[in-house]
Amino acid sequence: MKFLVVTGMSGAGKTQAIRSLEDLGFYCVDNLPPTLIAKFAEVCYKTGGQIDKIAIVADIRGRSFFDDLLGTLNTLNKEGYMYEVLYLEATDETLVKRYKETRRKHPLAPDGRIINGINVERKKLKAIREKADRIINTSKLTNKELNEEIIKAYGDEHQIDSPLLINVISFGFKYGIPLDADLVMDVRFIPNPYYIAELKPYSGKDKPVKDYVLSKSETSEFLDKFTDMLKFLIPNYKNEGKRQLIVAIGCTGGRHRSVAIANRTYEVLNHLGYHVTVDHRDINEDVNRGAGKR
Repeated sequence: MKFLVVTGMSGAGKTQAIRSLEDLGFYCVDNLPPTLIAKFAEVCYKTGGQIDKIAIVADIRGRSFFDDLLGTLNTLNKEGYMYEVLYLEATDETLVKRYKETRRKHPLAPDGRIINGINVERKKLKAIREKADRIINTSKLTNKELNEEIIKAYGDEHQIDSPLLINVISFGFKYGIPLDADLVMDVRFIPNPYYIAELKPYSGKDKPVKDYVLSKSETSEFLDKFTDMLKFLIPNYKNEGKRQLIVAIGCTGGRHRSVAIANRTYEVLNHLGYHVTVDHRDINEDVNRGAGKR
């Protein structure tokens, strides 16, 4: 079991760190009173491995409760619980700047100067810092760079260099654009098989409709341009730390054109070596409802 206690200076990036740990599959608890950590560890160990990665944030927001953290860590040692302490810090100048940008008050100086609160906090955290297994100074780190540090430190082998997952989704505009779409492409400019009697009963997964849609010059030109755009975007999205890209391709009802184009896009991206899936959200909606264009 991985049991991680996250602490450090206010404004040093603990919120971003906990988000990164959640993405790595950690069960995260923010601002748990230190007196409860040992009991929480006991409960987690009794799950028999169902919860095997835990991260707990404990900092001076806990007020007088935080003073119990050192004693709690000693208790964990005595009871044989394995844990690590991650300590986040930053320079005074960086912390002051971050507080001024967010216009938040320092928890140890609610009515005074930010720097005074920082100084008091550093003194209170000195002993905890000395017990830390890992210290990350976030002064010069962007959120993306901090995320990369967390992944390298606490990610499993497959998570350290995990590929960008691309989900290609076909949909019908009349049923709404997928809420989680990153890119939305409208292929209603392609001639509609719905108006051809012998094609109308089929979907874009069937050869007659697929051949019709892909044979159009508009389709060929679109796919060339769209593929070039994706080749440019995907590496840049990955460089910015994106883990999932949802590409939504829509026609009127989500049964004919969008399905054929989504499948072809999947084939192209799969051939290029990307980790890609395809889903046809509305392929049967018009059939089930008995009306509408595709």
